[in-house]
Amino acid sequence: MGSIYGRFFRLSTFGESHGPAVGVIVEGVPVGLPVTRSIVQSELDKRKPGSSEYVSQRLESDTVELLSGVANGKTLGSPIAMLVRNTNQRSNDYSAIADLFRPGHADYTYFRKYLTAPQPGGGRSSGRETVGRVAAGAIAKVMLRQIGLDVNAYTVKIGEIEAQNVDLGFALTNPLRCADPGVAEAMANEVKLAVSEGDSIGGIIEVAAEGAPPGLGDPVFDKLDASLAAALLSIGGVKGIEFGDGFNSSKLRGSQHNDEMRSDGFLSNHAGGILGGISTGQTIIMRLAIKPTASISIEQKTIDLKGRNRLISVKGRHDPCLCPRIAPVAEAMTAITLADAWLADRAIKGISE
Repeated sequence: MGSIYGRFFRLSTFGESHGPAVGVIVEGVPVGLPVTRSIVQSELDKRKPGSSEYVSQRLESDTVELLSGVANGKTLGSPIAMLVRNTNQRSNDYSAIADLFRPGHADYTYFRKYLTAPQPGGGRSSGRETVGRVAAGAIAKVMLRQIGLDVNAYTVKIGEIEAQNVDLGFALTNPLRCADPGVAEAMANEVKLAVSEGDSIGGIIEVAAEGAPPGLGDPVFDKLDASLAAALLSIGGVKGIEFGDGFNSSKLRGSQHNDEMRSDGFLSNHAGGILGGISTGQTIIMRLAIKPTASISIEQKTIDLKGRNRLISVKGRHDPCLCPRIAPVAEAMTAITLADAWLADRAIKGISE
């Protein structure tokens, strides 16, 4: 089961949604990096459930334990193990549908591959797995800030409501991570309407990596945009990705899309900060298409473990919109990928500590 990611900055996540704990082991972190439990905790608090009416009401504190690799607030260069114990599982919520495949979930594909019955809460396929990613991303963010690189993600669309402006300060305090104060209420109403109908709703998240130095990424198969795409598409619920102008590029001419240059830099950023798979030094801009949450209380058609036609209504505590919970995970996976690329670049160039 593919639970390991990275070449130089490497992580392995572990744990299931309704198991005793989830966590991560991180390797490749340089010695002497300032890392504390509170730094990691502040990132985990951004994705934990129960933080607002727009996310799952599963009440987990997501308190992180640093088990190794850090002493006196500094990394030791050895593997960093981090653990978050599950304390609010309600497996009984799934007892009535234990032999049914939930539409839109990985229950069916996991069964066909591993011959395991659907696990409470989705088991390894649950969004709960991303706790380890965010914990690892907290360390990657600390590393990247040493070179002036910062990563932020925010919601730019929910349903048909689209942000016209990006106010990062507002987004970081808004429960939906809405980037535009002018449409925040309308976005909230879209989510509330879906909830009132027993349904869910999708959206779009934008990720911006500001301060990325030029030269990250490698040609051909290890292009930076290819690596970022793989990392971000590995997040459950992400169904599409675009860089810069993305799909809108198909409507443009070269004269409109090319990023012209002068002695003081680029005149535009249609490419989204990456050319030929290598960073240009401009802000890396990506947008992620987020599907509506698969768990809904509306009755749907499905089959059971014996292939018989059944009906299912998924009860329990679920996110009506995934955007605010996926945003910090997207930040983490972007930071992890860029940290890995930066360490690879240092290794290739032979730059010493």
